Amino acid sequence: MSGPHDLFARYTFGYPERAAAELRAVLPAHVVSEVDWASLRREPGSVVDPELRETESDLLFTAQLRTGHPLLLYVLLEHQSSVDRWMALRMLRYVVRQVERWRQEHPERERLPLIIPLVMYHGPDGSWTAPRQVEELFDLPEGEGTRERWRALVPRFEYLLDDLTAGREEALSERPGPPLARLAWLILRYGRTGELAQKLPDWVGLFAQVQAGPEGTEHLVVVIRYLLWIGDETVREAARRVLHSVLDGQRAEELMRSYGEQLIEQGLQQGLARGRQEGLIRGRAEGVLRILTARGVHVDEEARQRILSCTDMAALDLWFDRALNATSLSDVFVDRSQ
Repeated sequence: MSGPHDLFARYTFGYPERAAAELRAVLPAHVVSEVDWASLRREPGSVVDPELRETESDLLFTAQLRTGHPLLLYVLLEHQSSVDRWMALRMLRYVVRQVERWRQEHPERERLPLIIPLVMYHGPDGSWTAPRQVEELFDLPEGEGTRERWRALVPRFEYLLDDLTAGREEALSERPGPPLARLAWLILRYGRTGELAQKLPDWVGLFAQVQAGPEGTEHLVVVIRYLLWIGDETVREAARRVLHSVLDGQRAEELMRSYGEQLIEQGLQQGLARGRQEGLIRGRAEGVLRILTARGVHVDEEARQRILSCTDMAALDLWFDRALNATSLSDVFVDRSQ
């Protein structure tokens, strides 16, 4: 199930005009000047890796350079609470899978398109510190001149980074782009800090610009819904005051009330769903243990905790089936893919 960060980021930057604002803010100047931005299109179904976690979502765009060359722009929106040291390796894997899919769809082409990977980060734990070059992840021999000689032999890959947590409020608000994009950068920048409630009143002008646009009401609703979803009571009260500044009082209260009620109901339903799922998982884990006990298979404490702590229903189903005929723990946990 998509979370609030995923939905808000995708809604904001999944549209070419606002995606172009993000890309223009990060890409090198010579690339910005060579892209035909009118050709920018979002590709449907851009998730290419089944292991993308709930902390991430991705967007894929295609464009043409002014020379006519095709260009792929792969954007990973990173919401996780801590910096991932292995991001360079993961991004390399995502990019490889993307170009492999492109090859399948264009078997007649003899060359790959240009592909530029970008990570947008807005986690709450400070600036991004992980290596951006995959060659930095290798354990290279030390010594004067030695490290660079070895470094030249390992795979090279680098991703672009838009670390919103490192951006100053003035710089983010002055980035060129539609009002919704500029407001989103600020909200994502401060949304997971304790400063959001204090910052919101300073952005009333941006809220008003969003509201004044052709799809202003829809955009404003999405922003407010996100704030209600992620914020505490101080954020909700600040959002209410902002709404009253850009809408008439009755409409502002209708929005606050309707979406507040929706979130409460959604929270209840999600809680019930999680409870049911957790119950099924717990029951299946206990079933595995009961079958092993009935068959006289000794289960030590480490194996018991491994089974009870497992949250992967597919793995538990597999262990359950194996336990029916098991004579030892190795029959349950054996990796038959090797």
